[in-house]
Amino acid sequence: MKISYNWLQQFIKVDWTPEQTGELLTDLGLEVEGIDSFQSVKGGLEGIVVGEVLTCEKHPNADKLKITTVNIGLETPLQIVCGAPNVAAGQKVPVATIGTTLYTEEGEAWKIKKGKIRGEESHGMICAEDELGLGKSHDGILVLDKKVKVGTPVATIFDIENDHVFEIGLTPNRADAMSHYGTARDLKAGLLQKEINTELITPSVSAFHVENRTLKIDIDVKDKELAPRYCGVTISRIKVEDSPTWLQNRLKAIGLNPINNIVDVTNYVLHELGQPLHAFDTAKISGNKVVVKTLAKGTKFTTLDDVERELHEEDLMICDAEKPMCIAGVFGGNYSGVTENTTSIFLESAYFNPVSIRKTAKRHALNTDASFRFERGIDPNITEYALKRAALLIQEIAGGEITSDLIDVYPNKIEDFQVRLSFDNAKKLIGEEIPRETIKSILTSLDIKVNNVTETGLGLTVPAYRNDVQREADIIEEILRVYGYNKIKTTEKLNASISNTSKFEDYKLQNIIGNQLAAQGFYEMLSNSLTSPKYIELSAQLKEDHNVEMLNPLSNDLSVMRQSLLFSGLESVSYNINRKRDDLKLFEFGKTYHNYNDTREEQKHLSVFVTGNRNDKRWNIADQKTDFFYLKGIITSILERLGLSNFKVSPIKNDVFSEGITLALGKTKLVDFGLINKKVLKHFGISQNVLFADFNWDNVIDRAKHNDIKFKDIPKYPAVRRDFALLIDDAVTFEAIDTIAMQTEKKLLKDVDLFDVYQGKNLPKGKKSYAVSFTIQDEHKTLTDKQVDKIMNKLQANFEKQLGAELR
Repeated sequence: MKISYNWLQQFIKVDWTPEQTGELLTDLGLEVEGIDSFQSVKGGLEGIVVGEVLTCEKHPNADKLKITTVNIGLETPLQIVCGAPNVAAGQKVPVATIGTTLYTEEGEAWKIKKGKIRGEESHGMICAEDELGLGKSHDGILVLDKKVKVGTPVATIFDIENDHVFEIGLTPNRADAMSHYGTARDLKAGLLQKEINTELITPSVSAFHVENRTLKIDIDVKDKELAPRYCGVTISRIKVEDSPTWLQNRLKAIGLNPINNIVDVTNYVLHELGQPLHAFDTAKISGNKVVVKTLAKGTKFTTLDDVERELHEEDLMICDAEKPMCIAGVFGGNYSGVTENTTSIFLESAYFNPVSIRKTAKRHALNTDASFRFERGIDPNITEYALKRAALLIQEIAGGEITSDLIDVYPNKIEDFQVRLSFDNAKKLIGEEIPRETIKSILTSLDIKVNNVTETGLGLTVPAYRNDVQREADIIEEILRVYGYNKIKTTEKLNASISNTSKFEDYKLQNIIGNQLAAQGFYEMLSNSLTSPKYIELSAQLKEDHNVEMLNPLSNDLSVMRQSLLFSGLESVSYNINRKRDDLKLFEFGKTYHNYNDTREEQKHLSVFVTGNRNDKRWNIADQKTDFFYLKGIITSILERLGLSNFKVSPIKNDVFSEGITLALGKTKLVDFGLINKKVLKHFGISQNVLFADFNWDNVIDRAKHNDIKFKDIPKYPAVRRDFALLIDDAVTFEAIDTIAMQTEKKLLKDVDLFDVYQGKNLPKGKKSYAVSFTIQDEHKTLTDKQVDKIMNKLQANFEKQLGAELR
């Protein structure tokens, strides 16, 4: 939310710098994220002075150019080449001197330099009003009043406004502060705690009166639950044109583009008081009647952005006697709005049900300044006041007359809240006792009425516009934020409780593995649980029927809950690669969401992605690409850290993996991993290999709980290593060799390792050579050659018998 400092001072006079004011607003909970400067004319006309055209002659080398001499108060007049058709001797004109910076309409800067134009020197520029940012005309140079003194800075002639704009990161509960008036109201309460008592100035509407009753528009609110309060009035004989400079400057300062004086007033009052308004052209209201109601599902309606939308049966609409005109509280229609031909308007001010507006805005993916406020809950008691304020402003800048009574449909008043505050509870929550008179002063400054006072507490009435303050705890929070969090002393006593939890708690194991991966150079990522339904098409393993769909999606690309962490992870990989981060090691703990026969289920997963080089580029380290076996090592280290081993290995090949395997314990699958299919990568614009591992974290945790990690002494006696070069069939895997070896010698064989693979020249077709090492060790004595030879002979015999292997 943007708040103009100059605009704020219309409500409360503060003799503080913007920085001091911003600091106090932050302390009050209205966090100022930044303060920007604003100038109504970019550059502030710096370097532009009044000049007098002394002579004006035709350029010798160009028909449309003229050579002028201009006096700007220096000893020697300037020669300036000018192409404006209206330049003439004797004029007072704005002159941009050498070195002055001007700005295009798009805000691009360009500097005035000395130069030659068609062979003639030019020492400056005589400016048109659009070149100065003072208007849109470029028909000729801007001619000034002849009474203006030569050399006067042009900035002193025109009303240039300099302002500071606060960027406030407003929390959703603070609907009461979504305006300059609301911010000033908080600021007044904060200043009072600093013993600065200031008056809160509110615009007067006492001048509002009905001139005649020649244009009556009837109001019929069909659904009073969705529209608890609805006000309207007509204004006739208006003239739609550009707004005055002061109003345009106010809107520009907070980032709004002026449109015309009627629309600008509605936007002005919205940001001034927090009350959205809407103006309808009465000539386009059929039957001189406004009906507030819902319409049948599927009704077509074209909004101001020329998009035809299908209405939902719960969308509240503003209609006339025949057709819809506006989506209530969200967006106007393209037919009934104000144009330059409008001469009379129906001005609307209302309070709509926040939940209804929020659902409608999300349903149609519309986020407007009006819906932003309505869906959070505005002040239901400011509706009539804001309407009068807007009507008077329109009369001031667009003329016209009030031509109907102000109709206010408010059958059931929204009442203020009653809350009881206990002094003991306030002390307990705050951690310090605040003087009772200070508490009463703070509450009163926040428009919270103190009804009664007892020894134990206060009986309070909270205004309806503070819909976030309905409990005692909310009252205490209000007291504390105005009193000042920084005033509360830090206790010297630290209380802590020790919880008896299992070492296998999910968060503990997650931290262990997260730290391990980080130590191996991985970065943790966090992606959105919402994803695109189109990703289902990339994998036959995912079913559309299993999607958990959002009722009110933010967009089509975020309309379902993810069934896999793969695609959100690939989005991150693609994003980084497109920004020259090609070497990636990423992991994420997250949930997937599934709909099985109308039963919704969440599953916890750990995803791991690797691509590019293993390590950062170094002059003394050769590039080494990540590969399948690198990822396998990472996965094995994770499982072994949790005490899991002796996995069953199964190959997988599907539309996700071009090469991959599954590790399981019994029938429990722990992880799928491998090289992602190039077709999947192409969908994300990734051309390099990416390896992916998908841990079923729920299964991993469950199996880890049943595996105790055992420790034993380091053996005192040496191990013996022997090698075999085995000639085997292509289909034989290392897992088969490892399994046979461990079954052959269960006691003394400690490790089996594959250290070389060869296929090709000098080997029979369909054969390959595995170089395998065997580590043999007795923990209680030194092995003899005879014992080792016996084990190796048994291994050889079993390899030959079961695998058809030969020693090379």
